[in-house]
This record gives sequence, C-alpha cells and structure tokens, in this order.
Amino acid sequence: MEGRMKNLQNVPICDECILKGHRIFKDLTPEQLDTVHFGKGCSVYKRGNIIYHEGHRINGFYCVQTGIMKIYKTGIDGKEQIIRFAREGDIIGFRSVLSKELACTTAKVIEDAVVCFIPSENLFQLVRENPAFSMQLMQLTCRELGEANNFITDIAQKTVRERLAEILLILMETFGLDAKKVLQVSLTREELANMVGTATESVIRLLSEFKNDGIIDLHGRKISLLDIPALKKVSNM
Repeated sequence: MEGRMKNLQNVPICDECILKGHRIFKDLTPEQLDTVHFGKGCSVYKRGNIIYHEGHRINGFYCVQTGIMKIYKTGIDGKEQIIRFAREGDIIGFRSVLSKELACTTAKVIEDAVVCFIPSENLFQLVRENPAFSMQLMQLTCRELGEANNFITDIAQKTVRERLAEILLILMETFGLDAKKVLQVSLTREELANMVGTATESVIRLLSEFKNDGIIDLHGRKISLLDIPALKKVSNM
C-alpha cells in the first residue's frame, strides 16, 4: 500500500481497541481475539497515503486505531465522490472481502493514522465460528447500505445549498465540535465539494453565503457552526 511505514514495534492490543470503539469484536472469545491480534499487521500512514485502491483486490480488511481517512469512488472524469469517512473504531474494506470482489472504493488518509490489517482467512473464520460477530457484521453492512441510499436520494432531490448544509451537520455528528463550535475535522474546499457532489466554486460561494448569513464562520479550512438550527432548516432534513 502506498506510503505505508514499517510495522509498529508496539502493536495495538485488540482488547484495548474494543474499549475505544471497535464494537464489532466485542462478542469474540478470548481465543478468537488472540487469533485476530496475532494474525494482524499494523502500520502508520501519513496524510495523503492510500490504504487501498478502487479496482484492486484486497486480501483482508482494516481496523482504524487512530486517524481519519476518506472513502471515495472515482468518476469517469477522475473526479472523486466521497462516500464517507472512517475514523477510530471503524473497519473498512470488509465488504469487498466478503463478496470476493475488487475494492469498490479507495481509502485515503486525511489525518495521520494507525491502521491494522486483518487477513481475509481470519475474517471468514470468525464469520463461520461466531454467529454474534456475523450478525454485527451484517448490521454494519446494512447501515452502510442505508447511508448510501440516503446519499443517492439527497443527490437526486436536494439542491446544492441543502446538501452542503446537511453535510456540515453530518460532519458535526461524526467528528464533533470544540468549545468554540469548530468542526473537529479539517477538509479542503475540494473535499467538501466531493462530498456534496458539486463544483468546488459552488461550495466556496455557498460557504461565503452561509458566513454572511451568520450561520457559520470560516478560519482557513476550519469551519465554525454558529447557528445549528438554521443549518437544519436550510438542509431540509
């Protein structure tokens, strides 16, 4: 994988990751946890590194211990369409492994990350041996499918202004705000546009309009959400 640094000397312990958010593994037996822990490889990725490429075959899935990455598809013209973000406690790449298909998305790091790779044979073993784990995995797949369906509906039925307001609210729910109401994720205007599904120029113009209306404030890449009720009204959620 592009830009990956050598394996960590101190590999994250799976029990600790479960407490931090990897809830999908909470029903594993101690023996199964040992299988995951000793069979995985963990690496450090820097901003801009690619973890896996759309259209490539991946032989396992990934657990995010720290950091943030964007999951996106690439259009015919090479333009990115961001599907979602992965952060601490998330797993990525598992659907392509389960379906035995080529990766349907690309995962790119936007904040330095520590990511663990778990081989596909370990995943299939857990699915066969642990019904509770299989159910957790199925529920996660269904949630992601539901999010994809909502995204398609928004693209088809909402204006760009409504979609941008909704994306800002989703980012707030995903990453939170600090004491000054600043979103705790730093995105370029192009990345925001790729989430909304529009041109970068349109996002820049609409952000300026939101600022003039007193709904948000801008500090470089940082965005403060000053009037959340107004954002919800604009988003038509």
